[in-house]
Amino acid sequence: MRGILRFLGTKKTLPFSRRRVAVAIAVFLTALAAVALVAGPKVRGFWRTWPRTRRLLDFLRAPQQHPDWLIPAQSRCGQAPFRFPTTGYIGYLWGDIFHPFHEHQGIDIFGGTEPGITPVYAAYDGYLTREANWVASVIIRHHDPLQPGRTIWTYYTHMADPEGRSFVQFPPNTHDLFVRQGTLLGYQGNYSGNRLRPTGVHLHFSIVLDDGHGHYRNELRIENTLDPSPYLGIPLDARRVPAQQVPRCPTTP
Repeated sequence: MRGILRFLGTKKTLPFSRRRVAVAIAVFLTALAAVALVAGPKVRGFWRTWPRTRRLLDFLRAPQQHPDWLIPAQSRCGQAPFRFPTTGYIGYLWGDIFHPFHEHQGIDIFGGTEPGITPVYAAYDGYLTREANWVASVIIRHHDPLQPGRTIWTYYTHMADPEGRSFVQFPPNTHDLFVRQGTLLGYQGNYSGNRLRPTGVHLHFSIVLDDGHGHYRNELRIENTLDPSPYLGIPLDARRVPAQQVPRCPTTP
């Protein structure tokens, strides 16, 4: 960079085309440095996630070879308030990065079955909503068991097949229906909104903050979600869980 600046310092004596090239190089390097500063943590996060992706592919190729990776539906880890919402292997964690500049807002639980087979249950007592245009999702409002006085929401999605045939057990335009912990919500699916790009059969589960007016925040932004670790009793923060560690209930000595 210093050499380029010296080069630019002589621009009055250089032909216009050469000056233009020098300026372009300097601008490019400055922009590259800025991108590296901003994107560096994301790039490192992507490489942190990659070992989990490889292990997930191993699981999906032969789920029957990894029964010890599965966590049973409705099981509880220790004294955690939530019950596990579906049977499966937690392939991706909260904070994983597998798309550029996007941090995963929840966890992905893969049952290793075909669409419409593996049941999904309510993790905690609350009030269920399925918006009129939701094909594969429900969201449940809860009194936060870990922070009294706060409202949180649990979000469950991908419960349909690639064609949009829904596995959700509640009709669209359902609002504030009380459901108990363990209520059947639907079945794991692979709906993405694009039938040519199915997601792989799993449940995406996240804990979403309330906006302070009794409505859920935008779940697509990780800052609007909570680390689900204390609610499920399992280490699920991708920034703290070693890539080689299979997520499961901690064992008690």
